[in-house]
Amino acid sequence: MEEKYAYIEGAEQPIAMHPKKFALWLFIVTVVMIFASLTSAYIVRQSEGNWLEFDLPDIFWYNSAIIILSSITLHWAYMAAKKDDLSKIRLGMILTSILGVAFLIGQWYSWAALVDRDVFFVGNPAGSFLYVFTGLHGLHLVSGVIFLIIVLISSFRYQVHSKNMHTMEMCVTYWHFLGGLWLYLFMFLLLNH
Repeated sequence: MEEKYAYIEGAEQPIAMHPKKFALWLFIVTVVMIFASLTSAYIVRQSEGNWLEFDLPDIFWYNSAIIILSSITLHWAYMAAKKDDLSKIRLGMILTSILGVAFLIGQWYSWAALVDRDVFFVGNPAGSFLYVFTGLHGLHLVSGVIFLIIVLISSFRYQVHSKNMHTMEMCVTYWHFLGGLWLYLFMFLLLNH
């Protein structure tokens, strides 16, 4: 009988997660499912024929570099937050926000470059898919930039520091996810256009 109680007493505590982090992860899973279904639909539709072949604009490469650089600056801000270095947190958040906006501007120019190549949203499904991929990602990136600005404002209110990292960690998770999603989409389009 004592062995039963010893086993129960030795039970591990369940892993606890902040409710907002849990909600963020559910949202990320939802976004992954949306893009997985879209890329699957892309492959199925491409195999049916009547598919416009075109080269991706060079701005996609620049945007990829921008999103990678923004992840680096955000990680730098995150490490500064763990060390309570407010000036570096603020600088990192400002740089990441600027790079996020630069990415969005780059997306706008990529659409202009697509139009110059006679690739339109309406018409051939190849163009439609490309605009949906980049537009939907851009929409999520707008929410990411808003999140960055919220954390930046919080840093000026002394609410981001080593003892209060929940919002910063969520922002970092979401931003890195958006960067990874962009790189996935870019590689997917390079291999399947």
